[in-house]
Amino acid sequence: MAFTNNLHRDKINKNTMRKLAMYRIFIVEDDRGIAQAIKKQAELWNMEARCAQSFSSIMAEFAEYDPHLVLMDISLPFYNGYHWCSEIRKVSKVPVIFISSASDNMNIIMAMNMGGDDFIAKPFEQSVLIAKIQAMLRRTYDFAESVAIIEHRGALLNTGDSTLIYNGESIPLTKNEYIILLTLMKNKGKIISRESLMEKLWKTDSFVDENTLTVNVSRLRKKLEDAGLDGFIITKFKMGYIVE
Repeated sequence: MAFTNNLHRDKINKNTMRKLAMYRIFIVEDDRGIAQAIKKQAELWNMEARCAQSFSSIMAEFAEYDPHLVLMDISLPFYNGYHWCSEIRKVSKVPVIFISSASDNMNIIMAMNMGGDDFIAKPFEQSVLIAKIQAMLRRTYDFAESVAIIEHRGALLNTGDSTLIYNGESIPLTKNEYIILLTLMKNKGKIISRESLMEKLWKTDSFVDENTLTVNVSRLRKKLEDAGLDGFIITKFKMGYIVE
């Protein structure tokens, strides 16, 4: 693929460059040459970019990186881009731009139906790709805020709508269960005392005593175990709880 850089960065408004510096781009492309070329070009435009490393665990990388935009190839190892786009759509509205040489009408329609926001056919000019990325970021984030996704052991907690997704299934959470799980997942690897959890719950106008907290944690554990997440929350005797 020929990548032609027709971009004249010295003519770009400084405000535009500063705004682009806010954004993270996740590149899901198994051709390392193409992926690195895109990454380099994005960084020239002051954006942060990361290339996918493990094509069997794209969702874990997605959640850890928390990107503002995803560039997705269709033909990938393990699962194709349609699969990963549909998985992303279960937990996030982050824009997804497909980049593929499979640019017939059927693939374009499939990409849009699976949750894609745009499609760029390979080979493409880098200037066109950057222009598409800029337009998508502008439309998406000039009017809305990014939503964080927290991942642990394949479980994805969407902080925008308080949902937990595991193995493609949504696990319903009460308000108190969500606050407990959010606190533990944001501090995974750290012991959170029962007192700290009760303080978090008090801040939401929920009166919680020792017994109520125990009941909430027990119910949350039962939901997690029923979904296949055994041992997700561990009790540390006389210390508190930990997700590790």
